[in-house]
Amino acid sequence: MQSGPDSQDRRQLLQLLLASGTAPLFLRHARAADLERFGLGLASGCPRPDSLVLWTRLTGPGLAEPVPVRWELAEDEGFQRLAASGTELAEADSAFTVHAEPGGLKPDRWYWYRFSALGQRSSTGRTRTSPAPDAQASLRFAIASCQRWDHGRYAAWRDMAEQELDLVLFLGDYIYEYSTAHDSDAQRRHQGGPCRTLDDYRQRYAQYKSDPHLQRMHARAPWICTWDDHEVSNDWAGDQPEVPDAGFHARRAAATQAYWEHMPFPKAWRPRDPDRAAIRLYHHWDWGQLARIITTDDRSWRDPQVCPKPGRGGSNTVDERDCPALNQSGRTLLGEAQERWLARTWDASRPWNLLAQQTLMARHTLRDTAKGGGRYWTDGWDGYPAARARLLKDLAGAQVPNAVVLGGDVHTNYVAGLRLDFDRPETPLLASEFCGTSISSHGGSQDKQNQALAWNPHVLHSRTDQRGYMRFELAEGLMNAELRTVQSHWDEASAIEVQARFVVESGKPGPQRA
Repeated sequence: MQSGPDSQDRRQLLQLLLASGTAPLFLRHARAADLERFGLGLASGCPRPDSLVLWTRLTGPGLAEPVPVRWELAEDEGFQRLAASGTELAEADSAFTVHAEPGGLKPDRWYWYRFSALGQRSSTGRTRTSPAPDAQASLRFAIASCQRWDHGRYAAWRDMAEQELDLVLFLGDYIYEYSTAHDSDAQRRHQGGPCRTLDDYRQRYAQYKSDPHLQRMHARAPWICTWDDHEVSNDWAGDQPEVPDAGFHARRAAATQAYWEHMPFPKAWRPRDPDRAAIRLYHHWDWGQLARIITTDDRSWRDPQVCPKPGRGGSNTVDERDCPALNQSGRTLLGEAQERWLARTWDASRPWNLLAQQTLMARHTLRDTAKGGGRYWTDGWDGYPAARARLLKDLAGAQVPNAVVLGGDVHTNYVAGLRLDFDRPETPLLASEFCGTSISSHGGSQDKQNQALAWNPHVLHSRTDQRGYMRFELAEGLMNAELRTVQSHWDEASAIEVQARFVVESGKPGPQRA
């Protein structure tokens, strides 16, 4: 049953208006002390053993000149033992966002933080540093992606915020650039038209960040983030969009700037001349002696998708026999420089390597390969099979004890084993894969998923009919995975169920049902 806007919707709309500067006249003339200056919450991210990043954005009318924003980081929730503090200038050219970078912190411990400006104080957030490089450790984390605003409410974030997690890995599609169709019956809608300008993207981030469940999860633990396509435009590949557009590079630059502004990223990552469309998102993050976490960017340096629909760029679903370019050996998804970087970044000295990338890596044919070749979607790794083979070959050569590939993008819970030759199931598995469903974005046909399982024996689990996230507990000898899903995607109070549980045992590549 659908309902009209409730009080939460009205509060979120007010926050969006204040953030965008389009509030009604009576609000623009209200006293500053009566307005919510921290209406988009706060966040933290990029945890290192001795440092991290704290984020917020000032909201409300009258913001024009630089505003001093004080931040505090404490060892206790009552802020009696300050570990670090400072002042940052929130300025118009970065949407009045703040990226504070406290250093000299203690490893492997929780901290609390807050901001104050213009006579107001923010709520309190909780964050933590990673363990020291030589420390024995455990890790509780979640992966999430694809949170389209007008496809559902955020019951998944509500549930995640009730878990005890050390870290969130967000794997792309934090916003969606589309407008909501005029005839849509969605219970909440995107404000404005499609995102094309810097102001458009800033307003869209403000709308998403107005959600209280997303705010709460940001305030509960640090995040490590990478993007996919919808932070810019559907199916973009370098400077090629899905729909031909002579102004796409400028649009990409605007989207990149807004992305940096609204993520808990260091100042050094800010896009700058000569190419404001460039941001480096591939990095590695060590969690003590336990794990190396590697993030990648599969959009900025990829070759365009092959065999697109007539007159367009972007993805298509093609039969292998009709698209010889699919198997060209030189094509790349990550770009040559990032491929070389990844090959030397695998770390055999730690029990676990976690590759936090955007999409499904396991081959997933949509027809029987014995009948004239497979049928593949060209935007993911299936559209770049030679690049996937190079990555897996490099991984095998690195002799990493336990590799786990994490992904999102496809709005489906996949659990799979990865091997160099998917046509030879007798060959050894090299890694385990967990590709998570969407927080809210719609899925596809479960009947097609069920049919495809017979042609993809390395895929153990495939469910596209539910929204949610994946939760993990990692220790030296074992990884536990829990696929948590939402029963009703338009109900923010929806019950949550465990769709499936899997384990990965150290020294035994490939997931096993728990």
